[in-house]
Amino acid sequence: MQTTRPNEFIALIAFLTALMAMSIDTMLPAVGLIANQLGAANPNDRQFIVLFFFLGMTFGQLIFGPLSDSFGRKPIIYIGLVLYAVGAFMCLVSTNYTMMIVGRMVQGFGGASPRVVSTAMVRDGAKGADMARIMSFVMSVFMLVPILAPSIGQLVLYVGSWRYIFAGFIVAAIIASLWLGLRQAETLAPENRHDFSPADLWASAKLVVNNRICLGYTLASGFIFSAFTCYLGTSQQIFAEQYGQGDKFALWFGGLAIAIALAMVFNGNYVKRLGMRMISKWAVRGFLVVWAMMLGASIVYAGHPPLIVLGLLLPWSFFCSGLTFGNINSLALEPMGHNAGMAAAISGFIASLMAVILGGVSGRFYDGTMYPISFAFLGFGALMWLAIEWAERGRTGEKSEA
Repeated sequence: MQTTRPNEFIALIAFLTALMAMSIDTMLPAVGLIANQLGAANPNDRQFIVLFFFLGMTFGQLIFGPLSDSFGRKPIIYIGLVLYAVGAFMCLVSTNYTMMIVGRMVQGFGGASPRVVSTAMVRDGAKGADMARIMSFVMSVFMLVPILAPSIGQLVLYVGSWRYIFAGFIVAAIIASLWLGLRQAETLAPENRHDFSPADLWASAKLVVNNRICLGYTLASGFIFSAFTCYLGTSQQIFAEQYGQGDKFALWFGGLAIAIALAMVFNGNYVKRLGMRMISKWAVRGFLVVWAMMLGASIVYAGHPPLIVLGLLLPWSFFCSGLTFGNINSLALEPMGHNAGMAAAISGFIASLMAVILGGVSGRFYDGTMYPISFAFLGFGALMWLAIEWAERGRTGEKSEA
């Protein structure tokens, strides 16, 4: 029953980790069609298909991680996969938009379990460089998802109904459950488990909020994640409708995702030499420059910059975003020491909740032009820069890196 081949273990973890991204990116070409067929009242209501999945995920990650420390990794992943499949089935048979949105929230809540707990499974059996090596392979596979998944969703729409996409999610949950059950033993030994304690979560929350560095970088993570969430919610409207790309939307989305993958490769090669703080600060500055240029182009072209402008600027925006994701999260947890596990859950919850609220609200202002998106992204970039500067002022006795 134990997975004996390291490559198979990596593949299993990658599959469990990628399930969350698959559930978002595969849907994107279909969100407009789903909203229209199920009677969404407002064109921007399609964004709820993404946002409510994130909302479920936000609360799920706060609960499933600590529970897996008490009851073991596999049982909690099974529970999450069942909830994920139930949510997908609700979406599959939905007859109105409310049922679709509720199903997506349930699916996101359940999907948080394999995403969060699979990382803990790696930590159970590997530490330091070994864990970093495994996670680098996992993230390499993970980054293929946003590149390929929208094209898969578009292909499904060519041959059948959008409901087949949700059927595919159910099949993926079944495959994950069988693979985990038949090929992987429990990684958390009984003697290493401890009781789930809401008091511990509350204590960790106070540690995060009271530590200036941790809170500052958590807020910065929330702001960049807000921009990313806003993009996920509006990207189909921008490319498919505003710029008339239609079926080519999947190619645009996948092509831009390559910029994030390149950023992660760059970061992996240079982070030790340049440092996380220096890379993060320059990435934020680059992000601000890109969106100041996008706003300028929007003003010049009355809200509709030429598509070539988006093609030139957006890859740099995503490259800068990719440089911030991992570094800012790591910097937030840097001062947490022995409380890093619980602190990661709290920090992730705060950043995700910010993304759902701020990214969701900003997306609702989309009006068929690039004005709202440009203002929102420029604002998120400025707030991220301020949060980082505020956090760094709480660091004493260290030489500035930038």
